[in-house]
Amino acid sequence: MKTLKWLFSVYIRPYAGRMVFALCLTMINTVLSNIRPYLSGRIIDDVFYNGLQNRLVILVVLMFLSIVLKDIFRIIDHYILEGTSQRVVYNIRVALYRSLHKLDFDFFDHNRTGDIMNRLSGDIDSVRHFVAWVLNGILENVCLFISALFILGFINWRLTLCLLAVTPIIAFFATAMGKRVGPAFRNARQKLSGLNTVVQENISGNRVVRAFAREDYELEKFDKANLEYRDANIASNRIGQRYIPILDTLANSLNVVVLVVGGIMVIRGHMSPGEFVTFNSMSWALNTPMRNVGWLINDSLNAIASGEKIMEFTLERPRIHTEKDHVEKESFDGRVEFKDVSFSYGEEQVLSHVSFTAVPGQTVAIIGETGSGKSTLTNLICRFYDATSGQVLVDGIDVRQLNLRKLRQSISIAMQDIFLFSDTIEGNIAYGAPDAPMEQVVEAAKMADADGFIRAMPEGYDTIIGERGVGLSGGQKQRIALARAILKNPSILILDDTTSSVDMETEHYIQQTLKKFSAGRTTFIIAHRISAVKDADQILVMEKGRIAERGTHEELLALGGRYKEVYDTQYGNFDAAIAEAVKGGVC
Repeated sequence: MKTLKWLFSVYIRPYAGRMVFALCLTMINTVLSNIRPYLSGRIIDDVFYNGLQNRLVILVVLMFLSIVLKDIFRIIDHYILEGTSQRVVYNIRVALYRSLHKLDFDFFDHNRTGDIMNRLSGDIDSVRHFVAWVLNGILENVCLFISALFILGFINWRLTLCLLAVTPIIAFFATAMGKRVGPAFRNARQKLSGLNTVVQENISGNRVVRAFAREDYELEKFDKANLEYRDANIASNRIGQRYIPILDTLANSLNVVVLVVGGIMVIRGHMSPGEFVTFNSMSWALNTPMRNVGWLINDSLNAIASGEKIMEFTLERPRIHTEKDHVEKESFDGRVEFKDVSFSYGEEQVLSHVSFTAVPGQTVAIIGETGSGKSTLTNLICRFYDATSGQVLVDGIDVRQLNLRKLRQSISIAMQDIFLFSDTIEGNIAYGAPDAPMEQVVEAAKMADADGFIRAMPEGYDTIIGERGVGLSGGQKQRIALARAILKNPSILILDDTTSSVDMETEHYIQQTLKKFSAGRTTFIIAHRISAVKDADQILVMEKGRIAERGTHEELLALGGRYKEVYDTQYGNFDAAIAEAVKGGVC
């Protein structure tokens, strides 16, 4: 009920007038549906048995009008309800999508893409079906049953009571089915999310699958998820197969009651032939709602199960947000300071008591083994995550006290996991500065050494690249991502392993242009190559979440620690080699 209350109060209430009008038409339709069999009975009694032929025309006209009005009202109410349902799901989809854009990285770390896509498609469509058809069906069947009960009770209350004797039995089985089918539908929805996740991952990673010849493994994984979804649906259908035939049988038994009990009453003179015809004709108005109750419960619980997932995502609130008493700062100088910062991801300690300062105009390089906490440092600057303890300061202000949007607008980042959109190359470069003129886009591409290969393409900057940059080499994607970061003209520039896929000559060119670009701004470079960090003003060597060494290239070489080991591994210890050669008399 909590889900339905949320759905009605937030999304259906704005269209309450339309919904009430459509549902009123539904109620009128149900009454008109019961007038026709009542008029049929009156024709038999008044015209054929009592000889009141003058009433025939009036009764036939009334019957015709009831049919025409019923059809007109049904068209109108279906049109209104379908239009309303589309508006409701549009608003839900917008709210869900906007909510997703506000959520933290932590949310996406724990929720699969397939699950999220299922909320935006299958679950929302289930809610649309509920608003457009199920609500209308519930009201229609309730009104049909009550109006039929009222008319039949007015005609012959004894026979009506006989028909009602079956109702409690139907209610018992309908309730029992509802208790079982709800969890089954929720399980089916969960299995569908798992299936969507498998398909999404397989499509996104199809090149990896083929490169490692793992098609058979992926097919087995898909078959398993598909089989689980199939079994979950079969399980839910079996519940319906167990109860719905019972409900149908009980509902159809009403016809038998009318024929037997009603026939005896007609023979004994307690009921007229017209009243018997009316009862027989209107028995459908009692058994149809009873037969439909099972399906209505199924569809309602299915919509509730989907609504729970949508509500859960929509009401999810980011832990990282702009505080009410935040400091409003329009521009940033770019001074970054870590004060005894520690960060844990769940039970895992990622950073431990990290402290350093980076001033505008300075380039800070960060190196270290995979998992040493390099990218986490920059994620804390952007406030993708909040430090577990300590402070991350930008311009002397704790990032938790700054306007989050303004902070991120002042930072430009070329991420290690490069994502390019299915758009033109110009659109990808100008993503962070969509109003930038073409001249600035080209200049940023030149600084990233991307202008040459872009112009060599058939359509140049108007070339549309595939999803995630399909069709480009790793180095080309890195240079486009770098150009995108440069064009934003930030106060703080973060380059996360941005030149790992380019050759040494290109890397050298990019470093020279970045030296000019970095003037007056704070630049962070995360890299594994010594060549990418050796010219930095400050180099931080990370080990197991701590700063093991810090200093310039020359200072760290003289220290003879971990940095020197990495240097020797990449370049070789040429001085020692020459000394050894001289000692051995080779030179």
